[in-house]
Amino acid sequence: MAKIVLGLGTSHSPMLSTPTEIWHLHADRDQKNQALEFRGRTYNYENLKQSRAREKLEQHLSGEIWRSKQESCQQAIKALGDKLSEVSPDVIVIVGDDQHELFYEDGMPAFAIFWGDRIQCIPPDQPVHSSIAAARRDQFGDEPEWYLVESDLGKHMVVHMMAEGFDVAQLTRQAKGRTVGHAFTFVRRRIMQPKMFPILPVTINTYFPPNQPTAARCYAFGKALRRAIESWDSTKRVAVVASGGLSHFVVDEEFDQGVLKAIRENDEKTIGSFGEPLFQSGSSEIKNWITAAGALEDLNMELLNYAPAYRSAAGTGCGLAFAQWL
Repeated sequence: MAKIVLGLGTSHSPMLSTPTEIWHLHADRDQKNQALEFRGRTYNYENLKQSRAREKLEQHLSGEIWRSKQESCQQAIKALGDKLSEVSPDVIVIVGDDQHELFYEDGMPAFAIFWGDRIQCIPPDQPVHSSIAAARRDQFGDEPEWYLVESDLGKHMVVHMMAEGFDVAQLTRQAKGRTVGHAFTFVRRRIMQPKMFPILPVTINTYFPPNQPTAARCYAFGKALRRAIESWDSTKRVAVVASGGLSHFVVDEEFDQGVLKAIRENDEKTIGSFGEPLFQSGSSEIKNWITAAGALEDLNMELLNYAPAYRSAAGTGCGLAFAQWL
């Protein structure tokens, strides 16, 4: 039977691909955002800034602090890549969300497994804000690229998950012009480099109401993924990677640390107790980590780095986190 030999968790924020000298451009976007989600409430920028004034978040905005956090994150990304290269699994199951890349309003599954022979990364051609341009190039490259998919595991996983009571969507080809999402391309381009491993994309609709699975459901889904992998009639060694998060577009250190502690301790009860209003907007990607944690219960989690990357006095930014399970 197949065996899970490694787990990885990585943020994939555009900030990780943006020189700190222009992090302020991300804050410029935040100031125009009328729907900044924080602890179950929705704010515009000025109201959020007022509500968090007592935290004096401007102390986190110096160039020196930004450079230090960026450096620590880049070191963590390299460490994940080195560990992946060292373990050299036969296949990588990547758990990520989709943000109108492969799935749109014509079909937005809560859970989906792609099990075609290959899936393509297609660099987007639409114009983007100047703060995003460097990240787009970093995450998608300049030319289309095919990723080899472990289709046998994918089909087995679909059948197994259905038997477990998870009605997963399944697909073996992508619609014309649609790309595999940045949650998956980040792992390929930043963690796998230079070696290409076969992957299995597992997509969770963390982002778009009304069919977002709950945190408890995601953890249970992850445990079922582990059983699916371990029941696969193969001697192949499998890695599970969570891509995304943590809190954003407003940093919530308390929430991030609470989730990381619960994941590290395999505390399913606490994970299920976090209110769903906390998992909105970018913070919803924490559910990718929660899913992976369910699959990786038998391994020990080591947090390599957590950097609350504030980019404005309102507390906008991203809780950047990197972990491995061994």
